[in-house]
Amino acid sequence: MKNLAVTSLLILAVTFLFSGCLTVEKKEYIFELTGENSGRLTIKYYNILSMKDDTTDVSGEDFQELLSDYVYGSVIEEDYPNATNIQKEFYEENGVLCAKITLDFNDLAAVRLFRYKEDSPFMLNLGNLLQSESYNNSNGYYGGEIMPVVFWESTLSKLSLITVITPPDESTVSLLDNFLKWKEEQH
Repeated sequence: MKNLAVTSLLILAVTFLFSGCLTVEKKEYIFELTGENSGRLTIKYYNILSMKDDTTDVSGEDFQELLSDYVYGSVIEEDYPNATNIQKEFYEENGVLCAKITLDFNDLAAVRLFRYKEDSPFMLNLGNLLQSESYNNSNGYYGGEIMPVVFWESTLSKLSLITVITPPDESTVSLLDNFLKWKEEQH
């Protein structure tokens, strides 16, 4: 029942993020295992974007949502309630706005990883993610549409996955300028 509640919360958070106009070009997940069931997860959000509302630029409103929900808010903490030491960083890279979230975990389930016994592969079910994210690549094996699971060899200590969400086009606006103005105002 607890897993159902966590899954429901994740779906709500992802739906909230992508039902508005705030999106991202792609995400990179890096799981660094430091123990049998513990480690650190780093999620990199590359090119944070605003989707135009029809043809109207709503990037100012979307940037305020980014600040209130992700920078100052607790969306990440709610997505990963059993994680600890959650750190958020927003920065410019290659002319786009990016974010890096790092968190520690003491249980694979805290970051949605699974393995049924010690020597079995690590597994991540992408079923919930695929509603808004598309598998791009990983250092594991992807089961495809029939089995939307990434499998990683049990001997690996670093698991990586890249998903694509919204490729930039004329219907998107970069939030980099908003971020740079905000950052300047903070000093």
